[in-house]
Amino acid sequence: MYKPGIQVLVRAMAAVSVIIAAVACGGHQDPATKAPSASASPNSSVYTAQLEKSDLPWSGSPSPYNAVAKLDDGRRVALHYLRGKGLVEQHYSPGAKAWTAPKVIYRTKTDACQGIQLRTRNGTVAAIADFGSYCYDGEPPTESIAAVGTGGLSDWSVNVTKDFDGWERATVSSDGQQVVFGSDTTLRWSRADGFERR
Repeated sequence: MYKPGIQVLVRAMAAVSVIIAAVACGGHQDPATKAPSASASPNSSVYTAQLEKSDLPWSGSPSPYNAVAKLDDGRRVALHYLRGKGLVEQHYSPGAKAWTAPKVIYRTKTDACQGIQLRTRNGTVAAIADFGSYCYDGEPPTESIAAVGTGGLSDWSVNVTKDFDGWERATVSSDGQQVVFGSDTTLRWSRADGFERR
């Protein structure tokens, strides 16, 4: 008496099962679980630029507003001042034979002061740079930058000291774990804790 209704129900359930199986086998894969292509390189699209230079005028060569240093593994890192932007960083891969796109690691619209110093050791890069409102008129800097980059150099730790004559030197420890910025006073950075609180 109820057989036709049961048969219809069984057929409907079978059809739903077939649809679920088809979606599971041939449907769209979740992008989070998709395996990366064997030819994909994590840095292949990062190193695509040419080295840029400061746009600040300087008579003679080399300009103190550009600095380049070589790391132990053959990479290079470059910093330059850019008018109205601040302190800009790029790094170079010898494998890709190209630089990363310019990235502002300290943004300011004040004038660049003095030159840029770079020190590298064991994968750690320390940088000194200065800015000030009236530097072109001979006034001392009002923003003294101590910066440290490590690893892939995509992220930098930046410390700004206001109304200070500027750091004179940066010393990187032999293992690259610590940096000491010195002048009449000192500022310390470590891989474990970053910049000390002042």
